[in-house]
Amino acid sequence: MLTDTAPTPCPSFRPPSTPPAPPPPEDLTYSLTLPASLTTPAIARTATRRILVAHGLHGLTDAAQQAVGELAAAACQFTPTPEVYLSLRFRDGALRVILYDGHPRHTNERLAAACDTRRRAALRLLACVVRACGGEWGFGEAREPGGGTRMWAVLPQAGATAYGRPGRVEERALHLGGNDRHAARG
Repeated sequence: MLTDTAPTPCPSFRPPSTPPAPPPPEDLTYSLTLPASLTTPAIARTATRRILVAHGLHGLTDAAQQAVGELAAAACQFTPTPEVYLSLRFRDGALRVILYDGHPRHTNERLAAACDTRRRAALRLLACVVRACGGEWGFGEAREPGGGTRMWAVLPQAGATAYGRPGRVEERALHLGGNDRHAARG
């Protein structure tokens, strides 16, 4: 039997009147497995910027992108494996960046020392950025199954935010100059 009743309208989607609040910085916990390729540092920097902006941490983006790019480039340079692993965490007012690569620690002391010297040299710019932010960085044996090397940087929010301010350009140039004899120490 047919009736003349009008169909019931489907409820339509209505966007919220105000955009949702960004997740709090304390919820920033991301892990990415990336290919060990020439494009990985750029991908890692872009992902880092988007993640920080999504969590309302706009001020950290300049320092964080520089740190992530340097760590990713070194990881891709040293790893014998096809992948590297990036971890981003925001804890206790600081962004913690960790890059794992598949390069195992050498058991021969001389080879280990030579390898550490090469890695420190590759991370010289990272050392300058982290120092300008008042943070810390380092590398060592990964404590993960499969071994490899763990490189890390801790960027305090206040220092990383100051790093990105326009007035700090001249000061950053001094930190990034070739006369920084402590940069290779880690």
